[in-house]
Amino acid sequence: MPGSLSDVEYVVRSLTDTVLENERYFGELDAVVGDGDFGYSLARGFEIVAENWDDFDRTDPGVFLTKVAMTISARIGGTSGPIWGTAVLRMGTALKGKPTFEAADVIAGLRAAVAGIQARGKAELGDKTLLDALVPAIDTLEQQVAAGASPADAVAAMAATARRCADDTAQLQARRGRASYTGERSIGSVDAGATAIAVILERLAEQWPGQ
Repeated sequence: MPGSLSDVEYVVRSLTDTVLENERYFGELDAVVGDGDFGYSLARGFEIVAENWDDFDRTDPGVFLTKVAMTISARIGGTSGPIWGTAVLRMGTALKGKPTFEAADVIAGLRAAVAGIQARGKAELGDKTLLDALVPAIDTLEQQVAAGASPADAVAAMAATARRCADDTAQLQARRGRASYTGERSIGSVDAGATAIAVILERLAEQWPGQ
């Protein structure tokens, strides 16, 4: 069954609500070895998304995502704005001009988002960033789609993978961002960005239609 604008709206709304509800939690995670502004920065950007929700151009799913990305990039401070904004923008570019889309389009958009994050943040897998949860989750999505899983089951599997991989970041030494300044002291605590990916996907899986 092809995806549509309403599906994209649902995901972005869930993402927005999750970020706003977890502002303090994400900030506390970041404060362990970072500067503690991760939750605050994300929330300020997604606050504007929520406030302007009815005003975004909904010509097609890609245009909608592009407008959301522009808002995020303009309002989120620090390194998070360019990274999260670029990710959403790349996803929007992949879906632009497509009133409906297939799972393959979503996977391609997510891969493009990862490439954008890597270009912006100069990060690779194993650097203790959100990529360490996001990339394995996308791999899981691709495997689930190939196996013929339902959308609900695929999202649930993504969430499980993201949680496991986010928890595993506690074993890594940070090599990007403020946390990298702490060297080996960053080992033992989970990455805030990776954990945010897990929380976002878990919320999406819990509330996915048909669950």
